[in-house]
Amino acid sequence: MDLTASPIVRLSQVRLSYPSPEGEIPVLNGIDLAVAPGEIVAVTGPSGSGKSSLIAVIGGLEPLSGGDALVLGTDMSAVSERGRTLLRRRDIGIVFQAYHLVPSMTAQQNVALPLTLSGEPDALASAATMLERVGLGHRLTHRPSALSGGEQQRVAIARAFVAAPRLVLADEPTGNLDQRTGESVIATMFDLARRSGTGLLLVTHDPSLAARCDRTLVIEGGRVAS
Repeated sequence: MDLTASPIVRLSQVRLSYPSPEGEIPVLNGIDLAVAPGEIVAVTGPSGSGKSSLIAVIGGLEPLSGGDALVLGTDMSAVSERGRTLLRRRDIGIVFQAYHLVPSMTAQQNVALPLTLSGEPDALASAATMLERVGLGHRLTHRPSALSGGEQQRVAIARAFVAAPRLVLADEPTGNLDQRTGESVIATMFDLARRSGTGLLLVTHDPSLAARCDRTLVIEGGRVAS
C-alpha cells in the first residue's frame, strides 16, 4: 500500500438514516475514514452498529444522508444512481456473505458478468483465467447449485476481482462458511488484493481475521470508536 498517495476512499462526517413512521432512524452518525491505495482495512463492531451500511454507502448501494464521500475520485453525494452503477461496474468489486450469484448462470458466466455488462469482448476468457486463479478452473460450467458454499464464495471473489477494480468491499465473506473453508477463502482474497494492489475493506466479526489486515476500524453506534 502507498500511504503517501491520495486516498481511494475519503469520508467526512458521513451520515445515513432511514425514514420510518416515527421519524428518521440514524444508522451512520458522522463517519470519518480514509483508505489508501492497496490498503486492507478490517471493519469490526457489534451487530447493528452500521458496518454493512458503511460498505453500502462506499459502494454506492445507499445514497448518503449527509456529509462528504469521495470514492475513487467520485463525489458520492453528487453522482446519479446510474453513475454509481457504472463506478461499481468499472472500479469497485463487492463480495457478500450470501454470495449473490445468478442461479441460472454457470460459474464462468457469473464471473464474466461485470465484463459482459461493460461490453468487454473477451469476458468469458477473462473469467476462465480468474477462476483458474481461485482454484476453480475445473468448475467453469457448473451452476451455483452444483457448487459447495466455499466454491460459491470463490466464484463471488473471482467476480469481484475480474475487472481489476481499485477497491473491493467484502461484507462478512466467510459468515456462511466453516472455519477451514473460510480461512481458505480469505487467503484467496488477500492474495488477489496484495498481488493487484487493490484496496480492500473487509467487514468481519472475527478478531483473528481483523488482526491480519493492515488496520482495524471499529464502528459502534454508527460512529468510529477507534
